[in-house]
Amino acid sequence: MQENYQQKTLGILGGGQLGRMLIQSAINYNIDIHILDPDANAPCKAIAHQFTQGSLTDFDTVYSFGQACDVITIEIENVNTDALQKLADEGKEVFPQPHLIKLIQDKREQKQFYKEKGIPTAKFILTANKDEVIANADFLPAVNKLGREGYDGRGVQLLRTTADLEKAFEAPGLLEKLIDFDKELAVIVARNKRGELIAYPAVECAFHPTANLVEFLFAPATVSSEIEASAKQVALRVIESLDLVGILAVELFVTKGGDILVNEIAPRPHNSGHHTIEANFTSQFEQHIRAVMNMPLGNTELRSAAAMVNLLGEEGYTGDAIVEGLDDALAEKGVYVHLYGKKTTKPFRKMGHVTLLDEDLGQLKRRAMEIKEKIKIKA
Repeated sequence: MQENYQQKTLGILGGGQLGRMLIQSAINYNIDIHILDPDANAPCKAIAHQFTQGSLTDFDTVYSFGQACDVITIEIENVNTDALQKLADEGKEVFPQPHLIKLIQDKREQKQFYKEKGIPTAKFILTANKDEVIANADFLPAVNKLGREGYDGRGVQLLRTTADLEKAFEAPGLLEKLIDFDKELAVIVARNKRGELIAYPAVECAFHPTANLVEFLFAPATVSSEIEASAKQVALRVIESLDLVGILAVELFVTKGGDILVNEIAPRPHNSGHHTIEANFTSQFEQHIRAVMNMPLGNTELRSAAAMVNLLGEEGYTGDAIVEGLDDALAEKGVYVHLYGKKTTKPFRKMGHVTLLDEDLGQLKRRAMEIKEKIKIKA
């Protein structure tokens, strides 16, 4: 018997740009969205059916918010999982499952999970503090990662030589062997309560040299069919091993020898899937809603080759956001601009993204560079 999705209220913890794009997809299905976010001017505030300002990490706030919802999901991992578990124990549908959010919140637990399940990943050492990092100097070159609360390039230090050890974190984390990779890929996979599984085509990520954020994304990735198949297989293995319901972004390294290694995962829509709004038959945002609401999963095939450019706040500018060069970009064919509704800008803040569609991958890469130079977010 078909469920009546319109009679279920979907609560989302987090009201940033990911929540905003989730709402934009949910509108097509008449699904009421309730949002909880600590920012009174969060991007979701004006378009949510109900907006609650409050802490995502406070037990009572999250528990109270969830009581008015039928299904609860997240657009950010830094949430109170104990409150979500209590809601789940009382019969609320919480996806991804609270114990999985808790596991993914800690990169140390993530890495141990991969090791236990035989999922390929870089070699690592768990460290409790800076002294333990220094004691493992013979493990360099490596990446020192904070166990908890690192995101968007924060909580990551590259330690190439002993001279870099002073940058190590004075907190529980891990040392991960630096991989001499050929490419960085991302594969988004989804799973619903029915057990349906699906994977998106692999995308290729190019990172900002200093901010450690995805700057460009290209779909499809320029890899062999064997690498593409292996990347999808590994990503599907991760979501199946977790038994996760929802969407999962799996970031991967392709080594010089052609091996696939899992870097990190995110149990929510992800920056590596923004292009899917225009480029794929089903966007990652609609897919997440389909998965957590137990709807049939949508087709993930590409309609067109695509590039995605992150619009970051320009260095040297903090204040009320001004978008320069928008008209020139909009005059081009196949250009889709998404601004996130953030009133203020600061250096490297994610303010929006642009998706470009073009059948010629070479042209896409050239045009992506041009768009990056055309649109500037200043103050």
